[in-house]
Amino acid sequence: MPQGDRQLATAHVGGSPWLRPLNTSDRYSDRATIIQETGEFTRLVFQVGLISALCYAQAPAPEVSSRETPVTFTSRVNLVLVPVVVRDNQGHAIGTLRQEDFQLFDKGKPQLITRFSVEKPASPFIPVVVASSLDEKGAEKSASAPTPGAVPERFVAYLFDDIHLNAADLLTARTAADRHLSESFVPGGRAAIYTTSGQIVLDFTDDRDKLRETLNRIQPLATVREATECLDINYYWADAIITKSDAQATAAATDEVMACRGYPADQRDAAASEAHATAMSVFNLGERESRLNLSVLKDVIRRLSATPGSRNVILVSPGFFLPPEMRIEEAELMDRAIRANVTVNSLDVRGVYTVIPGGDASQPGRASISASNLMMLMKQNAMSADSDVLEELADATGGRFFHNDNGLFEGFRQLVAQPEYIYILGFSPQNLKLDGARHGLKVALKNPKGFEMQARNAYYAPSHAVNSEEQAKQEIQEAVFSRDEIQDLPVDLNLQYARAGETAVKLNVLAKVNLKLLHFRKADDRNLNTLTVVASVFDRNGNFVAGIQKIVDMRLRDQTLDSLNSAITVKTTLDVTPGSYLVRLVVRDSEGQTMSARNGVVEIPF
Repeated sequence: MPQGDRQLATAHVGGSPWLRPLNTSDRYSDRATIIQETGEFTRLVFQVGLISALCYAQAPAPEVSSRETPVTFTSRVNLVLVPVVVRDNQGHAIGTLRQEDFQLFDKGKPQLITRFSVEKPASPFIPVVVASSLDEKGAEKSASAPTPGAVPERFVAYLFDDIHLNAADLLTARTAADRHLSESFVPGGRAAIYTTSGQIVLDFTDDRDKLRETLNRIQPLATVREATECLDINYYWADAIITKSDAQATAAATDEVMACRGYPADQRDAAASEAHATAMSVFNLGERESRLNLSVLKDVIRRLSATPGSRNVILVSPGFFLPPEMRIEEAELMDRAIRANVTVNSLDVRGVYTVIPGGDASQPGRASISASNLMMLMKQNAMSADSDVLEELADATGGRFFHNDNGLFEGFRQLVAQPEYIYILGFSPQNLKLDGARHGLKVALKNPKGFEMQARNAYYAPSHAVNSEEQAKQEIQEAVFSRDEIQDLPVDLNLQYARAGETAVKLNVLAKVNLKLLHFRKADDRNLNTLTVVASVFDRNGNFVAGIQKIVDMRLRDQTLDSLNSAITVKTTLDVTPGSYLVRLVVRDSEGQTMSARNGVVEIPF
């Protein structure tokens, strides 16, 4: 290879845009940096190193290779993904439909479906490359196949809404969940338990005793109103009074206070003031609690996105209210779940519930029948609004909403069994305004055949332009934390490991890329392309262990490209300890803007 090409083909440090550098005291050297992101439930650590994929190590690094700007790919800024589950009259999911069988409407206008796939979350299959071991001289030795436990197939996160659950409903839900974990949890799966308050957390494990012990430690944190307070309303009702100035909601609350206090008619203003003060207090508390619910659910989805198998959330809740200003956050959460192949299921712990005519017997009687009826109407509306979000989250992600049924054990059994097939329809809205507006969606079959359909019913337009670099890093990250094989680029994966001590192991991830099938951009006498290579390791419970990102910047003359024997091999070395691991390799190029993702399994005996 000519000297000029050796210099211009060096790799450079490409700071991963979703990670941030630590303090300078954490730097290993001027050629490698540790960068990390810490979330509520996820801690990702990537080591970014310099490599020399096409040149000798002693070649001086040119100025062009010292830049630290991230690679930018064409982003799918306006791509909206719509999961759809189609079932026959016996409730079985159907997986034989094609793209042309579907119709998709945005605000009633037909849309061109530009992306179509059929997911099979209920029967995960991970094609893998098994690692070979190296002897002391570096020669390959035969390696035994990994045990089945090396690749967990199911990951289920149980999220208990202890902020809104009352004591009776939580006890019923815990009893049903305990029986479910004992009798019907999927063999070979991993489960985690989280609470919306964040007070109880158990990461993914297959230890059922630990799961049941954690489950029984969950306690209700639902606010109990003092006995001296006459007005018992929730966030939905308080929002109607405070932000919407709803006359009907205000009148119902005022009537309730008057009946409780025994105010005469001429003191209605005093009752209205008390009702407004109570509504303001409930409104402020409700806003904090609903935002916390969304935040924790987002963290659970982020944690699940770092697992290699089938991903399922079961949200156990009596429901909670989301006002319009939180709907964009909800839509972003749905999009995150859809892109990460996370299914959100919801279980309404209230079972079959009714609003008792006349209200709670422990409270004073209402001033009139009309006041009592108005109170019942507001309570019914509030309970319906609380369950709406549970249904929306399930429908949007291909999950199920179990409600109006007291058989919670059966509910857990149904929700843990994901549908056999989920269709993912994608479209790009034209002339989309950055106004945060709600867009109603409708999915239909050209030939319904009596099928039942479940689909996402809305999305929200972004309120600001999407940064292409942020979008690019998201696409790469989604590929890293996925189990799906992608073969858009000609990439072969080879794994090797060698012992470096009693508990230290060097794991080599070799990515062989066929340059003859890559698309290069011609600039003067050079062929330009950039490869982003990410190698990651996950343990037997799907927890992220380690990963390295390398960026190979290629600027090759024609004769150099012809002399490279069609392929280059990028080697990444990760430090691990004995155990069972899933290895994920992602390679993406900047010119063809295509990606490949491969899976490997290594079992290193102690």
